Amino acid sequence: MGRQAATSKQITHRLSRAPAKGPTVFIEKQRSAMRLVALSREAVAQNLEHGLTLADARARVPNLVAMERDMVADADWLERLADFCDRYTPLVALDEEDGLIMDITGCAHLFGGEAALREDLAQRLTHAGMTLVSALAGTPDAARAIARFGGGAIVPAGNEPDAAAPLSVDALDMGHETARALSRAGLATLGDLASRPRTPLAARFGQALPTKLARLLGEDDISITPRRPLPPCTVERRFGEPIGREEDVMATLAHLMGEAGSMLEARGEGGRAFELSLFRTDGAVRRLRVETSLALRQAGPIVRLFQDRIDTLADPLDPGFGYDLIRLAVLVSAPFEQPQVSLDGHQAALADIAALIDRLTTRLGREAVLRFVASDTHIPERAVYMVPAKDYEDARKAQGDDGENKSWPAPLPGDPPSRPIHLFEHPQPIEAVAEIPDGPPLKFRWRRVLHEVARAEGPERIAPEWWQQDTPLPTRDYYRVEDADGRRFWLFREGLYQRETNQPSWFVHGVFA
Repeated sequence: MGRQAATSKQITHRLSRAPAKGPTVFIEKQRSAMRLVALSREAVAQNLEHGLTLADARARVPNLVAMERDMVADADWLERLADFCDRYTPLVALDEEDGLIMDITGCAHLFGGEAALREDLAQRLTHAGMTLVSALAGTPDAARAIARFGGGAIVPAGNEPDAAAPLSVDALDMGHETARALSRAGLATLGDLASRPRTPLAARFGQALPTKLARLLGEDDISITPRRPLPPCTVERRFGEPIGREEDVMATLAHLMGEAGSMLEARGEGGRAFELSLFRTDGAVRRLRVETSLALRQAGPIVRLFQDRIDTLADPLDPGFGYDLIRLAVLVSAPFEQPQVSLDGHQAALADIAALIDRLTTRLGREAVLRFVASDTHIPERAVYMVPAKDYEDARKAQGDDGENKSWPAPLPGDPPSRPIHLFEHPQPIEAVAEIPDGPPLKFRWRRVLHEVARAEGPERIAPEWWQQDTPLPTRDYYRVEDADGRRFWLFREGLYQRETNQPSWFVHGVFA
C-alpha cells in the first residue's frame, strides 16, 4: 500500500433524524403497495424490517406510527448536513440517500487529531437531534462499509483488511442476489472472500466484485468526487468564542482577504469570484458570493462588494448564537494585470468603470447590468449582442478585439450616422412603392400609417454570409429615408428583382432620432 493511501483518511456517516416516541416508520409506494423504507430503533425492536408492507407491519404492531417519505425534504436535509460538514474539510461527497463521505487528509490536526474530530462531529450532530454512525479508514469504500455494516470505528493506517474481514458480504453492496449466492458458496464474510483467489471470483461474479473487495480491504484507493469543486485559494478563521456583530464579520473578512491577497500575489494572480461562508454554532451555513470584472487582490474593493451584498439581502443575516468559523474562498482566479499609468487618465477611467459595474451587479444582479459586444459580421441584427457586464472583457477578447475597439467603426466628421440609434430585434414588414428593379421607396405603409418619402439615400447593399449558412438569406438593399414630416427610417428591400425573387419584400429595420 502506498504512502498516500496509508495516510489518507476518509470519514463516512450514516445519518437519520432522532426517532419520535413509539415505533415510527417511513413508508413509500413500491410494487403497488406501501412498504417500509426507514425504521426507528423501536420499530426494529418489534421485528419489523425494510420492504415489509404497511398492512403486515400494522398487523404485527397495531400502534405503529407511519409517515410517508418525502424525498425532496430528505435530499434538502442531507445537503444542509453536507454544508455543515464543510467546517471539517472542503472535500465532502454525498453517499446515497443517507450518508456523507469526507476526505479529511491534512485536516484532522486542526481539531486535535482524528479522534477529536470524530468526537466533535458526533457531539454537534447529537445535540441537533441526530443519530450518527461514523468510521475512519484509509479508503472511502472501507470507511463506508465499516460505518454501515460494522458499527463504526477508527481504523489505524494499514489495518483495513483486519477491520473489514468480519463484515458480511452485504458490505460489497452488489445486490441481494450476489450476497445470497456468495453465502450459499460458504463465503459469508469479506475475510472468506479475501482468502480466495480473485480470478475465479471475477469469472463467476464479474470483475466488479474483486475490484470492490480490493477497495474495501484498503488495497485499492479512489478519490471521492466532492459536491463542491475545490477552490484555488481558501483562508479561514476559527473563533473560541462565537462572534455575531456585522462589524466583527467585516473586520474578519478584511483580514482574510489580506491573507488571500498575499497568496494570490505569490502566484501572480488575482481573484474574479469570491465566496464568504459563515458557519453558525447551530450548524447553519450562510454563503455570500461576489464577482469582479477584473482580477483583484486588494482587500478594500472586495470588502465593499460584500458589504453591498449584505445590504441588499432580501433575507438579512441572522447570526443566531454567533459564528464560530468564517471562511473566504477564491472561486475563480486569473492572471493579475498591473494597472498602467497613462497620461490621459484612460486606464484610471477604465478601472473606475469596472468598479462601478461590480457594485451595480452586486446590488442588482448579474443579468441586470449588460454591455454591447461587437460581433465579426456585417448582418446588422447580428453585429452586436449583449452580455453581462462582468463578462464583457472575455467576450470582447473572444471576438479578437485588441482593446482599441476597432470593431466599432467611427463615422467621418460631419457625416450622418450610418445606422439608426434604435434597431428592431426583428425587421418589421411594410408595404412599399418603389421603382424597379432597384429604385428607392417612394412611399410606404407601416403600422397602418402611410409615409410619403421626401428624401432617400442608398442603396447600401449587404450580401448574405453564404459561408456560414446552408441556405443563405437574400441580398438586402438598405436606404436611409426621411418622410414629409421629417421622420427618418432605415428600410431595406429583401431579394434582388428577377435574380433572387420576382416580388421583393420591404422591411423597416430601425428609426433614427
